[in-house]
Amino acid sequence: MTNYSKLPAILVLQDGTVYHGKAAGKIGTTTGEICFNTGTTGYQEIFTDPSYYGQIMVTTNAHIGNYGIDQEDTESDNIQIAGLVCKNYNINYSRHIADKSIQNYFEEENLVGISDIDTRSLVRHIRDKGAMNAIISSENLDPEVLKAQLKEVPSMEGLELSSLVSTKEPYFYGEEGAPTRIAVLDLGIKKNILRNFDSRQVYAKVFPARTTFEEMEEWQPDGYFISNGPGDPAAMDYAIKTIEAITDADKPMFGICLGHQMLALANGIRTQKMHNGHRGINHPVKNIIANRCEITSQNHGFGVVNEDVLSSDKVEVTHINLNDQSIEGIRLKGKKAFSVQYHPESSPGPHDSRYLFDDFIAMIKE
Repeated sequence: MTNYSKLPAILVLQDGTVYHGKAAGKIGTTTGEICFNTGTTGYQEIFTDPSYYGQIMVTTNAHIGNYGIDQEDTESDNIQIAGLVCKNYNINYSRHIADKSIQNYFEEENLVGISDIDTRSLVRHIRDKGAMNAIISSENLDPEVLKAQLKEVPSMEGLELSSLVSTKEPYFYGEEGAPTRIAVLDLGIKKNILRNFDSRQVYAKVFPARTTFEEMEEWQPDGYFISNGPGDPAAMDYAIKTIEAITDADKPMFGICLGHQMLALANGIRTQKMHNGHRGINHPVKNIIANRCEITSQNHGFGVVNEDVLSSDKVEVTHINLNDQSIEGIRLKGKKAFSVQYHPESSPGPHDSRYLFDDFIAMIKE
């Protein structure tokens, strides 16, 4: 392992702002939309969450890498973020079950990062100015060259990315003899979602993002799950058609995060790019049906348009974000379909939202 602790690196934002720091991970150059996550732990889960594909992640927690890397903590088979920005990059780690350092991990996965950045200043800047593209380089330190390179990077708005991270072939998860069978439309699914289904005696068949309803229905599932994932939901006509077909057939359906946005789009509700998005593990959400609050994990840069939801005669609101009043849960009137914007399989509450999996299975069994 090379000691990069003294090699310089540079971060350039789309608005021309420049930060100087030290190289972390592989020496090279990377681009993507810069965003920040406020979680105090769980960096490996963040790195491997397919919903972050194509994004440069700023971690607000001061120490990254301090508890090493354990393969059991991954949410997919590879690192999905495009780059990392952090304050303290800790190559030495102290967790006995960890099997490698963050530096070893990044070198294996070819991830470029930058450390020793004033992340408090950077996050305040992004929070005020909004999401934008950025470039990190530890091989070229000329800001003008990097600014020119950055101009060629497409905006996240309008990008279809789910088909890039989705499984290429269908696969099974769980026990074949389980009493409930669900078809999973993989738009960028996290492993822990499948673990939650498996622990509830569900046998899942996971299908590629562009699979049609008719192809999934051939397996004769009891219900359908629409997963999380990256990119602009409005650019995914193929998935909207699939979800329209599922609802027209009145099949039980549950969506999480991108799946929530897709259910909205399939019912005439628009989605929009958020100023910053929600990314962290402490977002308060109120279940207005049960009149209780949940502490939730979130990671999305797009959301549904509140006005469209409130004026729709097809859906009713089930959950709202207490920080900004954005709508984070809906269910279809007269149909067996519902969705939430946050991640009930994650554990910030620690299990405040796990009931949603139980509600889905109960709906299937009705």
